[in-house]
This record gives sequence, C-alpha cells and structure tokens, in this order.
Amino acid sequence: MIEVLVLRIVPYAVLGALIGAAYFAALGWNVRLYADRGAGLSALLLHLARLVVAVAVFTLFAKQGAAPLLGSFAGFFAIRAISVNRYLLALARSS
Repeated sequence: MIEVLVLRIVPYAVLGALIGAAYFAALGWNVRLYADRGAGLSALLLHLARLVVAVAVFTLFAKQGAAPLLGSFAGFFAIRAISVNRYLLALARSS
C-alpha cells in the first residue's frame, strides 16, 4: 500500500520541482525587471503571470487529491530551499 502511495506522489513531486524551478527563475527575471527603471508594466505582467500559473497548477493538483498536492508542494519547497541557499551563497561571495 505504501509503495503505491509513493509511486503516486513521486511524479507530482517532480512536477512540483519543475514548477518551482520555473517559478523561481521567473522570480529572478522579475526582480531584474523591477530594478530596471523603464520596465514597470512588463514586470507587473510577469509577476501576475507567475502567480496565476502557480495557482492554476496547484489547483489542478488539488483536484487530483491530497497526495498529489502534498507531493507537488514538497517538490516546490525543495526547489525553494535550493534557490534561497544559492542566493545566500551568492550574497556571501559578493560581500
């Protein structure tokens, strides 16, 4: 029984990690756009698109059940932890 549950969660965790990687890559792009003085509307549109896509995908996973939603969140938050650690290492190197 547990093996079946794990086999059901793992693909969603991988999908959550891919979504997280795309989300945080777009976040980096978004930060650069906000820092640029003339890119106000495009930065706002990218910000909204990033949020809408994440909400839509996690809503689809939630409709599949609790296990897919939790698996995808686990993958997403794993990529979040990696992104934050990479940012902190880059900050430490530049100081």
